[in-house]
Amino acid sequence: MEELCYYEVLQVSKNATTAEIKKAYRKLALKYHPDKNPGDKEAEEKFKVINEAYAVLSDDEKRSIYDRYGKEALKGAGANAGGFSAGSMDDIMDIFNSMFGDSFGFGSSSQQRRNSMPYPLDLEIETTLEFNEAIFGCEKEIDITYKTPCQSCKGTGAKDGKLHTCSYCGGQGQVVMRQGFMTFAQECPQCHGKGQEIKTKCPECRGSGANLVEETINIKIPAGVDVGNRLRVPAKGNIDNQGHRGDLYVHFDIQEDENFVRDGLNIYIEVPVFFTQILLSDEIEVPTLEGSVNIKLNPKVQDKEHFIFNNKGVPNVNNPRVRGKFIAQIKIIYPTKLNSEQKELIGKLQESFGLESKPHKNIFENAFDRVKKWIK
Repeated sequence: MEELCYYEVLQVSKNATTAEIKKAYRKLALKYHPDKNPGDKEAEEKFKVINEAYAVLSDDEKRSIYDRYGKEALKGAGANAGGFSAGSMDDIMDIFNSMFGDSFGFGSSSQQRRNSMPYPLDLEIETTLEFNEAIFGCEKEIDITYKTPCQSCKGTGAKDGKLHTCSYCGGQGQVVMRQGFMTFAQECPQCHGKGQEIKTKCPECRGSGANLVEETINIKIPAGVDVGNRLRVPAKGNIDNQGHRGDLYVHFDIQEDENFVRDGLNIYIEVPVFFTQILLSDEIEVPTLEGSVNIKLNPKVQDKEHFIFNNKGVPNVNNPRVRGKFIAQIKIIYPTKLNSEQKELIGKLQESFGLESKPHKNIFENAFDRVKKWIK
């Protein structure tokens, strides 16, 4: 069987940043998670492969080994490709928690009280932010559509509100599975833990148990939010029969900027400079997130060299006093065409350096002599 490429599994390029990999993983894990696809073996297998790919590509050391030598080399590195390091496992659980909330047991017990409804009380949406909105924070007006109980079926989803004992679990809400000498109890896949099921759907809500209501709300987004972060807005979710309203969880998709590139808390900018600016040690002004910085060039500056400015990057969303780095990467530009005057001037410049302008001559002189002897 052909081995799957981890980059293709997560649908990212081999040059993808850590943030891009995490964003791709979050979307795919949400799509193929077994809780979202009960009984779907194909989705379950895809979910396993997605986790395997993320466990490798989210770990810098494993990713480097994989890029150089492939999946097999990871077995000799102390962990197979599907194994999770402590860091990657924590990262995965953080993402799961942000996507599924209390269903993984990382929140309050409020979710246990909401299982009587045919829909969850918490509402998840995704909104797009401009690059600067995510960096500096903002107040944003968003449209949401939440659910309220259908009056005809009293939020049950069943015709006339009549529910029946689940035929799969016998009303227990759980099913027992045995694997070897171990016994596991898990939520009934048919009634989803309620112990009751719908025989005839409500004609008004078509079994959803809900009516849809549109609302426009204002939310305050803190500075430094990134792809993968989740913002909780209390009491802006769906509503149950008792009038309790769940929470709204907002996920973010962030647009790119034409000059600045974000990688976590760090900001990169490419600085194109003409080769003569390097030779003449020009000083250039570079824009940052807030104002500008000056970079002093010199003939020793290399292509792709970094000039790093601490505490001028993105503020930490949990601690605004902590900020990342601002990194200016040099890109040296050379002319692709020369007119006759330019060729003449460059020729004179080259002559002015004498032998220094042709270092290959001294280096290769002995090599030519040796080759001549070899071919005699």
